[in-house]
Amino acid sequence: MKKKKVCLILSFMMTAMLLYGCGANSGGTDNGGANTPKADSSEKDVVQHYDLSDGTASDVSGAESEIQTAGSNQFYEMDACASNEAVFDSADMQMPDWNTEEYSAVEEPGFKSVANDPLSTFSADVDTASYSNLRRMIENGYSLAEIPEGAVRIEEMLNYFSYDYKLPKKGEPFGVTTVIGDCPWNEDAKLLQIGLKTEEIDFSEAPDSNLVFLLDVSGSMYTDDKLPLLQKSFAMLVRELGGKDTVSIVTYAGADCVVLEGESGDNQEKIIAAVSALEAGGSTNGADGIETAYKLAEQYFIEGGNNRVILATDGDLNVGPSSESELDALITEKKESGVCLTVLGFGTGNIKDNKMETLADRGNGNYAYIDSVGEAKKVLVEQMGATLVTVAKDVKLQVEFNPAYIKGYRLLGYENRTLATQDFDDDTKDAGEIGAGHMVTALYEIVPADSSQEIPETKLKYQDNENDTGVKNGEWMNLKIRYKEPDKEESILKEYPVNEENYVKEPSEDFCFAAAVAEFGLIVRDSAYKGEASFENVRALLKKVDTDEDDYKDEFVYLVKKLQRTME
Repeated sequence: MKKKKVCLILSFMMTAMLLYGCGANSGGTDNGGANTPKADSSEKDVVQHYDLSDGTASDVSGAESEIQTAGSNQFYEMDACASNEAVFDSADMQMPDWNTEEYSAVEEPGFKSVANDPLSTFSADVDTASYSNLRRMIENGYSLAEIPEGAVRIEEMLNYFSYDYKLPKKGEPFGVTTVIGDCPWNEDAKLLQIGLKTEEIDFSEAPDSNLVFLLDVSGSMYTDDKLPLLQKSFAMLVRELGGKDTVSIVTYAGADCVVLEGESGDNQEKIIAAVSALEAGGSTNGADGIETAYKLAEQYFIEGGNNRVILATDGDLNVGPSSESELDALITEKKESGVCLTVLGFGTGNIKDNKMETLADRGNGNYAYIDSVGEAKKVLVEQMGATLVTVAKDVKLQVEFNPAYIKGYRLLGYENRTLATQDFDDDTKDAGEIGAGHMVTALYEIVPADSSQEIPETKLKYQDNENDTGVKNGEWMNLKIRYKEPDKEESILKEYPVNEENYVKEPSEDFCFAAAVAEFGLIVRDSAYKGEASFENVRALLKKVDTDEDDYKDEFVYLVKKLQRTME
C-alpha cells in the first residue's frame, strides 16, 4: 500500500488544509513477548495489568472483506487542523516486545441466602466486547492460563449471541422469556434463564441520526488491527447512511481536530475519504476529543432523533484526564446532554478494556470490540439498529425469590452492573440502554428449598428466619423490570411471575447453548463456583444445538475445541 503524503497548503489569512491520498499506513505486527499467568483470584486491585503479547494481530486483509475507499487522486476540504505531532512512519517503527493490556478486576459473588437477601437487582447490559476479545485471544493461541480473569465477562459472552425469545407485545419495548432447567455443572441446583428481546427495525426507517465519529489517531493506533481496520469499519457504516443523517468527524492525538462538521450522510464518498486519509501519530489526549465531540453533537442535536458519539480507540489515553475515575466523571456529565455513546475497541497489545467499558457504561451506550472486518460488519451493518438506536433506557431488573421454593441463588456475570435494592425504584439512578433488535440474557444458578446444597445464612435477631417460609402459591420467583422510554424521565414497571410451569426437564436449544456459554466462561475464568464444569460437559451441551444455520454459534463450537486443545 502506498504511503499517503500530507500536503499542507498555506495561504495568507486562510485556514484550510488539503489532505492528499487515501487508506492508512501499513502497520507492523505485535512481536510478542513472554506471557504471564492470570492473577490470583483474590486480587483486589481495581485494574489488573497482564502481559499477553504472545498473539499476533488479526488478519483483516482478506479479499472478501476488503472495503474499497476513495482513490489516491481524490481531494477534499477540511477545517484547519494544526497539530504539532509528528506523523509516524510505521515502516520505521517496531512494536515493543511487552504487553500493557488492562482489565478491571472482577470479584465474583458467591451464593446468597433467600432468607437474608430475597431481592437481586441489576442493570441490563448489551455489551459484547468480552466475547470478541476472548475470541481474539483464543485465535491467537493463548492458553487457558494466559487469559486474564478480568477479560471474561459472562454476561457479554451470553449477549453476543441471538436466541429465539418472545417478541414484544403491542405497546411494549421488549418481550420476556423465562425458563428453568437443571444446572449442568451443579446437580444440586437449577438454572434460570431470563431473556429480553426488542423488535428489530430497518435502519432506513429509524429516526434521523446525528452521528459524531470520535476517532483515535494517536501513535498507538498505527498497526493493521487498529487504524486501518477502523477505516474499513467506518466505511461500511457510512455506506448505510443517507440524507436524513448528519455526520461530523473529530480526531484526537496530542490535540483534537474537527475533520468534518455537519456533513450530510448522502455525501458518502467525502466522508469515507476523510476517514481514509487519517494517519496515526502522537500522544493520546482523549478527554479533549470527548469534549469537542459532545459539543458538536449538541450543536447538531436532533429532537427525537438518534444523537450519538461513536468513539473508536484502543483506550490508551495518556494525556489529560485519563484514569477510570476521571473518565467516569467526565462522561457522566456529558451524558446529561441527551447524547448517547457507542465505544468500539480496536487492537492488541495495549488495549485499555477497563477504560472503554467505563466510558460506555457511564455514557448511556454500548461497548463492542472489533477484531476483524467480519465483526465490524456484524456490529455496524447487521446490527446497526441495535448498536445505534435506543428503544428503552435505564433498564433495571429485579428478581424476588420465594423462600417456599428457593433457598439460595447466584447471578452469573453482571458483577459491575449490580444495583442496591433501593436503586430499582429510584429513577435518578442510571442503568443500561437497550437498542432495536437487542437481546439481553441473564442466568441465575438457583438452589431449591429441598436441595442438599447448604447456603450459609445469618440468623437475625429481630426477624424469624425459620418462620419466614414464603408462600406456597406456585410462584418460585417474581421478575420486575423498570425502564424509561428514550425521551422520558419517568420509569415504567412490568412484572412477570416465574412458576413451576417454567421448569422443563428437557430444555430448548436456546437454554442448552446459553448454559454451554456460561459453563465455558466459568472454566476460562477459573471460577470458584465452576463445580463440575468441564470442556467435555460444554461440548455435550453444544451437541444438543443445531448450529449449522448460525455462523456465530458454529464459531463458538470451534473456539471451545481450539482452547481445549491447548490443554492437551
